[in-house]
Amino acid sequence: MLIPTESIGSIPRPPQLLNAIRDFKAGDISLEKLDSYYKDALIDTIQRLEETGSSIISDGEQTKPSFLAYPLSGLTNIEDGGVIIPFADGHTRQLPKLSSGPFKYNINAGSYIQTAKLYTSLPIKQAVISASALSLIYPQSGIEGYSQENFLDDLVQECVTDIQSCFNQGAYHTQIDFTEARLSIKLDPSKQLLKQFIDLNNRVLNYFSPELRQRIGVHTCPGGDHDSTHSLDVNYADLLPSLFELNAKNFFIQLASEKQPEQVLAIIKEHIKPDQRIYVGVIDVLNPEVETAEWVRDRILCAAEYIPVDQLGTTDDCGFSPFEDDTSTGRDTAFAKISARIIGTKLAEKKLISV
Repeated sequence: MLIPTESIGSIPRPPQLLNAIRDFKAGDISLEKLDSYYKDALIDTIQRLEETGSSIISDGEQTKPSFLAYPLSGLTNIEDGGVIIPFADGHTRQLPKLSSGPFKYNINAGSYIQTAKLYTSLPIKQAVISASALSLIYPQSGIEGYSQENFLDDLVQECVTDIQSCFNQGAYHTQIDFTEARLSIKLDPSKQLLKQFIDLNNRVLNYFSPELRQRIGVHTCPGGDHDSTHSLDVNYADLLPSLFELNAKNFFIQLASEKQPEQVLAIIKEHIKPDQRIYVGVIDVLNPEVETAEWVRDRILCAAEYIPVDQLGTTDDCGFSPFEDDTSTGRDTAFAKISARIIGTKLAEKKLISV
């Protein structure tokens, strides 16, 4: 492929699965019954992604409670009351917080690939949560006998193990979700928090060989939840120069929902390194209107004026349902948008080859 194309991760869960999750939490169905719904959703997701023509697929995060909290599921030293993240439409999400040490993952993302492989022979991509996002679960008041420094050391090791578990299961690409990057500038305009995040994520990335880093990507966006964002008002010019200091080779960058995408592309052109590939967002996951393939093609051709074609890829702006309960985008709409991305990317390839 001249221009590789990949999804970000999450696909809206089927209504039957969401109902089953609700019934399980209410004690009305067994775990075994719930697992049958998870299996059906996973199989359907993989089949429909294959039908879109996707050459690289994911499990659609069907069995994750959210893109962020999957490693924490079932831990006994996690409690409510963490950092609150406000969104532009007024709703909020609250992170959990760590109550005691040591910090360990309860689930590694490689387990999702292990299951997905049962239902497809195509290459599989897996998204993992960043160390910087999980660093926010350490309480500001501290934990007696477990310093923040000790926590961060444990966190880095757990993140490394999480990514390695994906490669151990045969992941084609592993994508680090760094959606808090833009938010960090909103929380701290001095960018010291962003610098801390970049340094922490590089501690993780530096564990991997140059060869494996060729298969690791970083996703950034202004957050996407219930068709709203938490940091779209933060200028990309404040983020992108620092973002490209991450020791990853692939960057999945939200762009379709930007009001002035060419300004963003100009910043990318100025700061991209020769060995980095930019997967530009060509699908606005917050807009219910399904893009035409021609619309996608034109977005790609615009990007190709700024980014060398051999460093260009395409993606969706964000996952379609990063949190389990986000039903703002219909499942059929998500697959239609993915199909438009696949076809539009092929149209752009033909145009660029003929030039």
